[in-house]
Amino acid sequence: MNYRYILRRILIFIPTMFAISLIAFVISINAPGDPVEAFFEGTKGGKIGTESGSKIEGDKQALRHEMGLDLPVFYVTMTSLAKPDTFYKIGNQGERENLERLIGIYGNWDYIYHWYYSLKWLEKTSGSEVTLDSAVTSDFGEDSIKYVTEHFHHIALSLLLTNDTVEIRSKLNYLWSEYFRLEEKFGDNSFLKHNLTSLNLCSQSFLDMNADPTVWKNYVPSLHFYGYNQYHRWLFGDGNMFTGNGAQYCEGVVRGDFGKSYSTKLPVTDTISKALPWSVFFTLISVILAYIISIPIGVQAAAKRGSWFDRGSSVILFMLYSMPPFLMGIVLLVLLANPDTWNIFPSNGIEPATGIDPNLGWWDKTMIRLPYFILPIICYTYSSLAFLSRTVRVAMLEVNSQDFMRTARAKGLGDRLLYYRHGLSNALFPIITVFANVFPAAIGGSVVLEYLFGIPGMGQEILRAVQAGDFTMITAVFTLAGFMTLIGYLVADVLYSIADPRISFDKT
Repeated sequence: MNYRYILRRILIFIPTMFAISLIAFVISINAPGDPVEAFFEGTKGGKIGTESGSKIEGDKQALRHEMGLDLPVFYVTMTSLAKPDTFYKIGNQGERENLERLIGIYGNWDYIYHWYYSLKWLEKTSGSEVTLDSAVTSDFGEDSIKYVTEHFHHIALSLLLTNDTVEIRSKLNYLWSEYFRLEEKFGDNSFLKHNLTSLNLCSQSFLDMNADPTVWKNYVPSLHFYGYNQYHRWLFGDGNMFTGNGAQYCEGVVRGDFGKSYSTKLPVTDTISKALPWSVFFTLISVILAYIISIPIGVQAAAKRGSWFDRGSSVILFMLYSMPPFLMGIVLLVLLANPDTWNIFPSNGIEPATGIDPNLGWWDKTMIRLPYFILPIICYTYSSLAFLSRTVRVAMLEVNSQDFMRTARAKGLGDRLLYYRHGLSNALFPIITVFANVFPAAIGGSVVLEYLFGIPGMGQEILRAVQAGDFTMITAVFTLAGFMTLIGYLVADVLYSIADPRISFDKT
């Protein structure tokens, strides 16, 4: 075994895993929707209406900080000269997208930011709780207070999400008309003074933004460099880069921390640690059984080429390989787990619905669960069994035609020694290549079969994540599958050198 080659391959893993992690990160940050909004809504559990706007906004900002979204995206970012290097600090995704549109229209960030700040101030002052002078409280009334605080507030929110000049002018004029109407009715009041200041600031900043556009800045590139950013935090955590000490919210992907699920609000690592063993179990058992059964079938079919066994096994294997696993699963459930036919095996789950006594030993637990495993393992195994058998047959036919096999046969070697010792060892390479696919398959699980048989594995979790738009889980699965693919390639190379010691990976 060439240990230097293995070491080189492991070193190659570093830039390859960096590329995989970067692709996964790009997918996560470009996922549709705002992760804060998605996470926040589920966390609050429908109680948002009982909290004040300032409390909700404060909670969202705290959550953004916890998720690291108040950091720049990457180490290097290229934008236009019109876009500031602190643009990532704008928390609300809709407001941030509207500001990008305004930058494209006007290009003068200083004035655009003043316009944005004035609208945020209008939103805050109009949405805050106000105590009116006692002399006008009875005339003002609760309905009027609610109207002013909510109506002005909603208009400010709508202005934060539009870049249409006509619409902005129309809404500002409407706010001024409402202000003058209220001032005429209630006179000089502290509540109205807040609105007057905010409206003056909004109107002036809007005029300034329109008066001095610098659109040309959008066509001048600008590079920004950041030492600490979202990707760095996602990869290494918010503590020490090498040791992880001092991490507060995230320990980093390199230490197995993929963050929290948007839908379940639980750490993704906890979910994977519960689901992955079941996917690995069924994948490994099916692969072991497939190899144990398929190798003798393939060898025998190649040794007796053209015989009834070769032809019969070919027909049966092609039939099995052409049948989708989910169809086989349905057939087995209807025939062998149906009270109307033969109710031999359980139809769903991995253990009785009442659970298993935790005081039982592992053997007793295995015997209780065994009936639940049989049908899924059959569905997992038969398609790979058919494929491997044909692969072994083709490889053995090629080996049988070589000179060393004819020489060994001429020396009088028995069939078992001839085919299994001399022939099979030279036909293992395609089989080893197929074996390398076991590792990423164990991460992905079988979505259809796990759903069909109620197996709580990775397939079920991937399906749930896709349906819920849980991109944290999807990103974690993508990253782990890439890593396990690299492990599979390394294992395949090691097995190649074991199968044939003549193989050398050194450059000559």
